[in-house]
Amino acid sequence: MHVLKGLKVHVTHRLTSQKYTIAGFSDQNTRDITFTLEDREGENPPRETGLVEYFREKYNRELRYQDMPCVDLGKGNRKNYVPMEFCVLVEGQRYPKEHLDRDQALFLKQISLPRPRERKDIIYGMVRSEDGPCGVVARNFGIEVKKDMTRLLGRGMEPPVLKVGSSTGNVMVLRINDKDKCQWNLLGKSVMEGMPLNRWALIDFTANDRYNKLNPDRFIPNLRARCYNLGIQVEDPVVCRFTYMNKFSSLATIQELLDSVVKEASRNCKGKLQLIFCVMSGRHDGYKYLKWVSETQIGVLTQCCLVGIANKGKDQDLANIALKLNCKLGGSNVELNGPLPGFEGDEHVMFVGADVNHPKAFNASCPSIAAVVASVNWPAANRYVARICPQEHRKEKIVNFGAMCLDLVNTYAKLNKVKPKKIVVFRDGVSEGQFDMVLNEELLDLKNAIYEGNYRPTITLVVAQKRHQTRLFLENERDGGASGNVPPGTVVDTTIVHPFEFDFYLFSHYGNLGTSKSTHYYCLFDENKFTSDKLQKLIYDLCYTFARCTKPVSLVPPVYYADLVAYRGRQYQEVVMEFQPPPSVSSSSSSSSSAASLNERFYALHPDVKDTMFFI
Repeated sequence: MHVLKGLKVHVTHRLTSQKYTIAGFSDQNTRDITFTLEDREGENPPRETGLVEYFREKYNRELRYQDMPCVDLGKGNRKNYVPMEFCVLVEGQRYPKEHLDRDQALFLKQISLPRPRERKDIIYGMVRSEDGPCGVVARNFGIEVKKDMTRLLGRGMEPPVLKVGSSTGNVMVLRINDKDKCQWNLLGKSVMEGMPLNRWALIDFTANDRYNKLNPDRFIPNLRARCYNLGIQVEDPVVCRFTYMNKFSSLATIQELLDSVVKEASRNCKGKLQLIFCVMSGRHDGYKYLKWVSETQIGVLTQCCLVGIANKGKDQDLANIALKLNCKLGGSNVELNGPLPGFEGDEHVMFVGADVNHPKAFNASCPSIAAVVASVNWPAANRYVARICPQEHRKEKIVNFGAMCLDLVNTYAKLNKVKPKKIVVFRDGVSEGQFDMVLNEELLDLKNAIYEGNYRPTITLVVAQKRHQTRLFLENERDGGASGNVPPGTVVDTTIVHPFEFDFYLFSHYGNLGTSKSTHYYCLFDENKFTSDKLQKLIYDLCYTFARCTKPVSLVPPVYYADLVAYRGRQYQEVVMEFQPPPSVSSSSSSSSSAASLNERFYALHPDVKDTMFFI
C-alpha cells in the first residue's frame, strides 16, 4: 500500500470537489478504530465512538469492508481516517517508475529509445497533427507555426590527446582514432597511476545459493591478474567471509558483519583495512545499509559486484571493476596530455560540481540532499572529494553552499599546500527561472565564505541542463555513423541560443541507444574571461576524464559526480528514516523521522573516507 502514499483522491461519502492527499494508512482495521467525538455546539459532553458507528450516524452509510485499514487524509500531526471504499483516485497521476515490474520497466525503456529517424518522424507527426501547434485551434487564434525544423550550423571539436600508463611503467600518449565513438581501450596499456591494494577483505553473500555460488578460487586470481595488467598491484585478501544475502535485511546485521570483518582484518595484518569487496547474488535494498555503515561509521571503502559478473570473469567487466577500485584508492586512470583549455599557466585551478537531490514526487516531508564535489589535484584535475548536507524539503538553493565550498578549498590547500587561484563552478538542476537565485544567493554565499584577506580567486559559474526539450538531428544521417546520432564533440552556439547571453548545446558523448540528447550549458558569471571556444573545449575535454569508463560522458564530470554523491546522500537519508525510534502518540511518524533526517551528523563522512572518491 506504500505505493499509494502521496497520491490524490476524491471522497464519495459527502458532496465535495476537494482533492485530498494520501498521507498513510491506519495501523488498525476500520472496525477497531475509535476516537473522541466532540459536540461542536457544546450541548453534549465528548464521547468515545467507533468509526463504523460514526459513518452510520453521520452519513447514513454502512461500511462493507470493515476488516481493511483506513486511508489517512490528514495533514501534519492531525489524522483524518476515511474508509477505503469512499476514496477514488484522481485520474492522470504518474505511477512511480521504481514500482514497475520487470516487463513494465522494459516496455517503458523500449518506447523511450527510438532512433533519430523515428524520433524525428514522431516530432513531425505531432507538429502537423490537427490537435498540435499547427492544428485548427492555433489557426483560429491566427497563430501560424512552421512545420519544418530549423536548420542550424554545428561545429565539431577534435577529441583531446590523453595520457595513460604503458606496460613498461612509462607514460603513453593516447590519440583517439575512433572519431565516431571516441572510445579507447586499455589493451596493452595501464592506468596512469595505479594504487596498490594490500589490505582488503572479501565478503561472499552467496554461500547458501545452490546454483549461483561464487567461486573465490577462480574470481580472486582473475581479479588480481586483470588489475596487475592495468598497473594496479592487488594482494590476496586478508579476510574471506562467507555469509548470506539475509544479512542485508537490517542495519544491525550489516553493522555487526562489517565490524567483525574489520576486527578480524586488524588481527591478520598491520594497518587498517583499505577496502571490503562484496559479492552479492542480486540487487538488494539493504545496499544502502552497507554504504552508510562503511562510509560514515567504520571508514572503510566498499566495492560491490554481482556474482554472475564475478564468476564469468569477462575481461571488460573486470577492467571496469579495476578502474573503480583504483579511483577509490586514490589512483589516476587517465589524464589529459597538455594543459586544459583556458588554463595554460601554472596557477592552480579547482573544478566544483553542485547538485540537489529531491525526494520522490509523492513525498511531502523528507529533506532534499545537497552535494558539492571539487577536484583536488592539479594539473590532472581528475581526483574529486565530496561533501553532503541535508536541507529543507524541495529547496533548490544549496543552503550551506559557501560552507561546503570553504571546506573543499581548505581540503585542496591541505593536499596541495596552496589554495586554488581559479575556481570553475558547474551547477546542475536549475532552470532559467532560478538563475537569479544561483547568481545572487549561492554565488554570493560562495564569495563570502572563501574570500579571506588577499585571497580572491577568480570564479566562473556555469549551469548544466539536461532536462530540456531541444532535439538536434543530422541533416545527413550518414554523418552520424552506425547510430545516426550527432557525433561527439558537436557544439551549437547560434540560432537557438540566447541572442546576447553565453550559452551553447554540446554533444560530448556517443549515443549508442535511442536519440542523443545534448547538454545545455549557460555561463552565468565569468571572471576567468573565457572565450566561447575555450569554455566549450574545456568542458568537452573534461568529459574524457570521467573515472569509471573509457569514453567521453554526456555531462561534465564535476556535475556527474555531484549527482552520484547526492543520490548516495539520499540513500543515507533512507537509512536514517528507518532506524529512528517509534514516535510518541502526539506526533506523526513521518514528521518526526523527517526532522531527525535533517540532522547533519547522520551524513558526516568518516575521516578515513571523506577525502576519497567513495561514490564512484
